[in-house]
Parts: sequence; structure tokens; C-alpha cells
Amino acid sequence: MVRSSMSFIATVLARSGIGTTLRLLCVAVALSAAVAHADDYSDVNILVRAGKLTEALAKAEQYLAGKPRDPQMRFIKGVIQTDAGKTADAINTFTQITRDYPELPEPYNNLAVLYAGQSQFDKARAALEMAIRTNPSYATAHENLGDVYAKLASQAYSKALQLDGSNTGVQPKLALIRTLFAPDAKGQKPSVNPQPLAPVAAAPAAKAPAATPPTTAAPAAAPPVSPAVAPVAGSAAPVASSGAEKEVVAAVRSWASAWAAKDMAGYLGSYGKEFDPPGSVGRKEWEEDRRNRIMGKSSISIKLNNLAVSVNGSKAVVKFKQAYSADALNVSSRKTLELVKAGKRWVIIRESTG
Repeated sequence: MVRSSMSFIATVLARSGIGTTLRLLCVAVALSAAVAHADDYSDVNILVRAGKLTEALAKAEQYLAGKPRDPQMRFIKGVIQTDAGKTADAINTFTQITRDYPELPEPYNNLAVLYAGQSQFDKARAALEMAIRTNPSYATAHENLGDVYAKLASQAYSKALQLDGSNTGVQPKLALIRTLFAPDAKGQKPSVNPQPLAPVAAAPAAKAPAATPPTTAAPAAAPPVSPAVAPVAGSAAPVASSGAEKEVVAAVRSWASAWAAKDMAGYLGSYGKEFDPPGSVGRKEWEEDRRNRIMGKSSISIKLNNLAVSVNGSKAVVKFKQAYSADALNVSSRKTLELVKAGKRWVIIRESTG
């Protein structure tokens, strides 16, 4: 069942007579920028939140005149265009981002939002499949894709009834699917956000990482000796209280530190034998893909914030906000890791984003 906290521009679909609960993860995707540029992003977002879309779009355009490839401002521009009802312009904006930065899954997800709003569910499906291909652990895209498939099934069942009204096996299936999109469906709130899209909150410009208290798993986050290896920021809260929780946090920080240092032995060694790679890829294929992606970057920085740890015997779940920077790319997302105790170590067996 789709969670209401991430409803998929329900108002846009409602205006077209189509009810749906596809979710949208509207995250800011950006190149690392100088601190001086943070005010530009902030100013535009303040205007968006105030409903001054014309002024916000003009300011975004002014910024992009000097930095036309900046994906963060382009992403914000696409959101502004969507809020303003300029669907064709927004589709063009997000499409251009996918062409220039095909490694980013979020623009594909936003394209799916817009296509679904036009009842172009085949296009929405294709966009979400690209998002998942780019990031197999993108949980939001997986859920959205499930909802798109449900809408396509609903259309197919409706067509079947039109062609053969005597088919008694179709109506129960159609009724079941329709309950998934009912406003009062279990787990959903009866009302939705009146905005077609919630304004995107631009990620702040990259700042010097916060200092991390030294532990046995990760070094202190002092100014990096080499720009190729960025430190891992410490968790803001909560602090692990039990010994098991501290061990789990140390394992997660060690995983992130190895990732940032491009230490493939340490990084891949953080995953247990039972690790289930996202999507349908095998373990060997997944490891090769991760090795190519990580070693292909000249520098990587991983910042973890707001770690929430839950330990139940030999199993643990850690949820946190991850800020990933590689070369000039900067992506912020929510992540969940599931770990198990293997001997004296905690290892990852499942990983999801969104």
C-alpha cells in the first residue's frame, strides 16, 4: 500500500479525472557549488515557498544564464514550472537533465510524475524503469512503478469489459485495483497536499565537513589531506546507547569511510554473504558495477546525518540521511541499511534508498 506522506501529485491527476497515489521523491540534485552560490538557491526557494513562481522562475533563469549546466538550479526550475502548470516546459527541463546527467535517478522520477499527470502511463513506466536502472535501490521509484503497473492494469481490465461485458472474471480484478487508489484507502489520509508538487528544498552549497569524534571504525573528520578522499560526517542524533548499537554505528561509519576512500576491499567486505543486491542483478555483477562506479571517481565524500539505530538480537536496521558527493556531483537522499551479526562483525544484508 502506498504511503500518503509521499503522494504522487494527486491534485494534477485529480484535475484530469485520474486518481492515483504514486509517490514523488522531490530531492535537490546538484553539482557541488561554492558557498557563495548557496544564497542563490535559497533566494529562489524562498520565492517558491511564498508562491511567487514568476519571480522565482525569473531568478532561476538569471542564475542559469551564467551557469547553464547547474543541475540543482535546473531541477528547481523544473519544479517551479510544474507548480506553475507549465507541464511541457517542465518535461523539457527534466528531460534535458537526464541527457546531461544520466546517472541521476530523480529527474526520471519527476518525469514519471508529469507523464502520469497526462495519463501517459507507458512513458511514466519507461521513465521509472530508467530511474531504477540508474539506482536499483531507489525505493520510491520501485513503488511508483508498481502504481503505474496498477494503472495500466486498470486500463486493460476496463477495455476488456468494454469488449466483453459478460466476462465475470474481470470486474472483481478491476474493483480490487480501484480500491488501491481510493482516497480513504487503508494507510492513506483522506486529503492530499493541494499543491501539484511540493516545492523542492535546495540542498545547501557544500561546506567543510563537520568534525567526527575518532572511533576505531572511522578517522576523525579533519581537513582532508588529499582531495581524493573526503571524510565522513558524524551522526547528529541520536547517539547509540547500547554496546550493540555502538557496534552497528561503527560498522556503518566504517562502510561509508571505505566508500569515500575508494577502499574496495573494505567497502565490499562490509556486505555479508547473504546480501541481496537491489534489482535482479547477481552479486558478482553488482560488485563489478560498484567497483567501476567508485573507482571511476576522482574524489568521493559521504556525509551521514540523523542515524536512527534499531537492534533486535543479531539483526539491526539503520536509517539515515546520506549526502553523497563525487567529483562535481552532489546528491542527498534517505537510506536504510539492514545488518546482521556475523561472528564479531556487523555486515550489511540489504540496502535501500528513498
